[in-house]
Amino acid sequence: MTFYFESEWEEEAFPECEAVLRSVFEAACDYVGCPYECSVNMLLTDDAAIHSMNKEFRGIDRATDVLSFPMVDYKEPGNFDGLEEHTEEYFEPESGELLLGDIVISVERAKAQAAEYGHSVKREMAFLTAHSMLHLFGYDHMEDAERIEMERMQEEILAKLSIGRDNA
Repeated sequence: MTFYFESEWEEEAFPECEAVLRSVFEAACDYVGCPYECSVNMLLTDDAAIHSMNKEFRGIDRATDVLSFPMVDYKEPGNFDGLEEHTEEYFEPESGELLLGDIVISVERAKAQAAEYGHSVKREMAFLTAHSMLHLFGYDHMEDAERIEMERMQEEILAKLSIGRDNA
């Protein structure tokens, strides 16, 4: 599994940030039962940069906490059937890894939300990573039932890593 990590944020967001977010990536892959070795790109940035990306790619003129850019079109969320028919499109030629996509997190927004929700920055960024990973596996939250399902899945991924609201 390959976790490409880049930070434009001038300091470490929290102790062992890269290792923790890598563990969330791996736990999410295990949770959905991904049968492939995978790769994901993660970028940590600030509100100004994510605002620009949100406007350019989604047409929304404001900052957000996390953006997900999936590379795979799933028949249904978390269903890996038939992906091998798209080897050139979905798999890295040299490593054979499934190219899940990109995650961009605003550390600035994550820190503000952590303070607002009364938990650690570690917990907030782990939550945003789990949330984004589910998007990379085809899950969405456009309807209430989807939102409730994603929230349950996010909490279960974090629970496997003992990252809760009160212990992270």
